[in-house]
Amino acid sequence: MPLSLLRMPSLDLVRGFVAVGRRMSISLAAQDLCLTQSAVSKQIHALESQLGVALLVRGHRSISFTPEGERLFRSADGAVQQLQDVMGGIRQSGEQRPVTLSASIGMTGLWLLPRLGRVQKLHPGVDVRVSSNNRLADLRNDGIDLAIRYTTPALAPAGAVRLFGETVAPVAHPSLGLRSLDGPGVLSGQCLLAFDDPQHPWLQWKDWLASVGWADAKPQAVLHFNQYDQLIQAALAGQGVALGRLELIQPLLDDSRLVRIAAPSPAQPSGHAYWLIQAEESPREDVRHVAEWLVDEARRSSVG
Repeated sequence: MPLSLLRMPSLDLVRGFVAVGRRMSISLAAQDLCLTQSAVSKQIHALESQLGVALLVRGHRSISFTPEGERLFRSADGAVQQLQDVMGGIRQSGEQRPVTLSASIGMTGLWLLPRLGRVQKLHPGVDVRVSSNNRLADLRNDGIDLAIRYTTPALAPAGAVRLFGETVAPVAHPSLGLRSLDGPGVLSGQCLLAFDDPQHPWLQWKDWLASVGWADAKPQAVLHFNQYDQLIQAALAGQGVALGRLELIQPLLDDSRLVRIAAPSPAQPSGHAYWLIQAEESPREDVRHVAEWLVDEARRSSVG
């Protein structure tokens, strides 16, 4: 029997439950709602109390639905999504909506930000909001219009547009006076700038040195970074030699702020590429303008 409106739980409680169900995590749901983890937990307990049933099974660092919770989530998630869509459309009709573009921190700092001025000149009426984060965003639920993703062709989402590939080669600041790596002994006087990301071995000096037969090379020192844009900033400061993602840093090479260093092995494609993903198959006009601009900018990023 349907509940009366008077006895319906508050929408805040339902929203909190849906946020937890979408993430299957109270802490991540709290981040999405800009609330504390405790506040979200209290919302779930209050909803359970009003309904008189448990909705979640709390385990060690995990949660799962009870049968009642799964039944409620299936219905509530669709209803909340409909409200999000309708309210978003109403809000859009009353105010200009920015085009939200998601990209990784490194992609944003090295490739995107230096180019944003051009889209403003081409489309002065379009507002662009950049969402820079290394986590994989849910375009629809996070309100993102466009996303740039780094992956292989096999893993690229259906409908994704390839922007440009990735070629890796040693680079350094001109002040180091380094023009070629003609033997492992050259590295004895150089500091290597290392990217701490074991998931991408093609960006690791260990693998690169092994590929040219210099596995036993002894550099003067090694500096480690967990963000690629930080590594490139260190290279720009003349602090050492980096493995450059040439398409990503092409403006720095064009301006001679960094130079590509000749090496025994020519620059090799990594097999990964940068792909443009649209949240909607038929986006609104300003989103389409930004997408077209990104594709045009990508043509300039090819390595000659």
